Amino acid sequence: MQELQTLEPAPLDMAPLVLCAYELGDSINQSALVADYLYWKDRAENDPEALRLKVVYAKAKELFDECQRFGRFHPDYNAAKDAIKKVEDEMSEVESIRRYKETEAELDTLLYEVSLMIAESVSETIKVPSNNPLPTGGCGSGGSCGCGSGGCG
Repeated sequence: MQELQTLEPAPLDMAPLVLCAYELGDSINQSALVADYLYWKDRAENDPEALRLKVVYAKAKELFDECQRFGRFHPDYNAAKDAIKKVEDEMSEVESIRRYKETEAELDTLLYEVSLMIAESVSETIKVPSNNPLPTGGCGSGGSCGCGSGGCG
């Protein structure tokens, strides 16, 4: 009778993977999207109006955080919340800030999609982190794992 041999998977050589990852990163860094992102980031960081609003926002946020410790029952809660909203609205009207946030969101989407492609090439059940506060797939949302339909323990 012949003995069954257990085959262990060969160890993964990380060097080629790391090299490919650096090449992919370099390609992304050389893209027009990253150039636009860096341009608008610099413009927002050096725009006097953006800098002024950043200070105003920080003060409004500090007041809101203080009120939030007591919740909506704090007498200044709604005023503090409205002050933040007003500054955010003002910030969205400043071109350098608006364009910076737009290109940042586009770059975030690109990086997420690349990560998703890599993960799905390994397994469709691998989770990929996202900056989206309202994820549309994956565990707990009724995705392919079945958790949203009671499939998880």
